[in-house]
Amino acid sequence: MEIVITDGYTLNPGDLSWKPFNELGKVTNYDRTAAIETVTKCYNADIIITNKTPITADVIAAAANLQLIAVTATGYNNVDIAAAAARNIKVCNVPAYGTYSVAQHVFALLLHLTNHVSMNAASVHAGEWQTAKDWCYSLQPIMELNDKVLGIVGFGRIGRQVAVIAQAFGMKVIYHGGREKLDNTQSVSLYELFMQSDVVSLHCPLTKENKAFVNKELLGLMKPTAFLINTSRGLLINEKDLGLALHQGRLAAAALDVLSTEPPEKNNPLIGLNNCVITPHNAWISTEARKRMMQVTLENIRAFLSGTPQNVVNG
Repeated sequence: MEIVITDGYTLNPGDLSWKPFNELGKVTNYDRTAAIETVTKCYNADIIITNKTPITADVIAAAANLQLIAVTATGYNNVDIAAAAARNIKVCNVPAYGTYSVAQHVFALLLHLTNHVSMNAASVHAGEWQTAKDWCYSLQPIMELNDKVLGIVGFGRIGRQVAVIAQAFGMKVIYHGGREKLDNTQSVSLYELFMQSDVVSLHCPLTKENKAFVNKELLGLMKPTAFLINTSRGLLINEKDLGLALHQGRLAAAALDVLSTEPPEKNNPLIGLNNCVITPHNAWISTEARKRMMQVTLENIRAFLSGTPQNVVNG
């Protein structure tokens, strides 16, 4: 088996090991693969392992021996599913690997907005506490989360884990989307959620129907004191509309781990705004989550080779 890893660096920058994959075939591991290189690098592959490298119809057509595309992520928008299905090539993903890590990052972002830890710590290191007139201070007002309303858009595994943590803080949880229920939470319409929430957190997959659905209309429903958090998909938000809303103070702040284009373009309207916190797609990247992803990918390939494919997303 010829196994090609198109972009292994983000999953494993050197702290994990690819050695178990060597037992399954001959592994060629590329840290990164540019779009113009993908056909050449994957031409002889029986199995392609990809994280974000686009596996297009052209790549699939050129790889005559291709049998399996293993996506080291939950989302698989980067794979032409129809082209793979037309050749009976299985596509598998890794569901649920980052539930705890992503939920944790949501609250890292939220607590950054409410408690201003980094700002106040920097002030201390700059010597401002030593020269302060009082024994305590905060550069910005600190907000208590108890009794605040958290609105969750997308109530899957991650959304429900976010709800559990929110309830531990004493927050009231409302949600939109998702079939499973959680005690002491309430399902509401999307408009009600944006109107009622002190914090809106996005946890839905990207589809044709919801692309840029967080737009001027929905943002206009939010409280001027509210926060918007996105650790899901950058394209869920109309960034121009959000940038304008933040600039005009129509909501207090946004905290984002994802953007519409990654790495972002230089003219992204959200970069540089004082009330917009942006982290470079960190929510998934804990050591524990990456270990789980690598292990499940290994198991996906083993299962496929044994004739019992698992986590298949194209039937």
